Amino acid sequence: MYIGIDHGTTALRFACESDEFKISRTDAKDFVYSDLERLCPLDDIRGIAICYSMGDGITKITNINKVNGRGVITREGAGEHIGGGTRVYDEVKKSGIPAVVIPGIHRGSPTDPRFKAYSHQTSPEKIGIAYEVSKDLGEDFIVSDVSSNTVTLSISNGKIQGAFDACIFAPGTKHGALDVDAIRRIDWGECSANEAFLKAGVTSTMPEYLQDRTLAMFTAMECAAMKVLNREAAVALAGSKAPVIAPEVEALLSCGVSVYDEWCASRGLAKIAKDVFTKGKPILGLDIDL
Repeated sequence: MYIGIDHGTTALRFACESDEFKISRTDAKDFVYSDLERLCPLDDIRGIAICYSMGDGITKITNINKVNGRGVITREGAGEHIGGGTRVYDEVKKSGIPAVVIPGIHRGSPTDPRFKAYSHQTSPEKIGIAYEVSKDLGEDFIVSDVSSNTVTLSISNGKIQGAFDACIFAPGTKHGALDVDAIRRIDWGECSANEAFLKAGVTSTMPEYLQDRTLAMFTAMECAAMKVLNREAAVALAGSKAPVIAPEVEALLSCGVSVYDEWCASRGLAKIAKDVFTKGKPILGLDIDL
């Protein structure tokens, strides 16, 4: 049995081939590795793929015992630190079960170099989403994960071409790019940049009746922007808002859109774990270091 662990914005999700469960990031502070028995007996686990935060400290899918600092440059920056993800990571490492850490996509990653105008493109759980989608849509597609954040990836010829991170383009429900008003509030000392980011989503900036339509418009725009690089790419949506905005995204793009649920990342990570430990070949263009 192989397990994928998604370190999401609001919860950690655990999945294997046949089952899944999730715990809030706050409750995850009490996690112990024996909790994995909710999926299967510990002796049946052959490998785990885990994410942690931005994953900007590594560029390869890496054996957890070779990773320094949990694979991140710093825990400071864009996002909220609670401690649950740290606990889960440390418990997985402590368990002795074979495990790999999934990298984020950033300036050190093997993507189209033009995307490296920005330091960070996507956090590692989106790699799980992309891998899950690839099993259905093949080697050429665009996938946008829309929930607390909105992050969009382009996959071409089976490799990650590049991505738009949450703080660059489309808002999510909670987080988004910093506009002129946000920059002014930061300069005036009213909030930190991270606090501004955490309140730049549509639930803070838009009236309720326009929130979902705003998400749909900006998500469609990110997907359309990615189509510049791959005109024939299929389009998929994942995340909690995917089924809500899918009809309007389809209308705006004039094409069909595949929809995936909140378990897409953890299921994809479980598939990555299986393929890493049984095949040992690169995943979506990312090398493996076991």
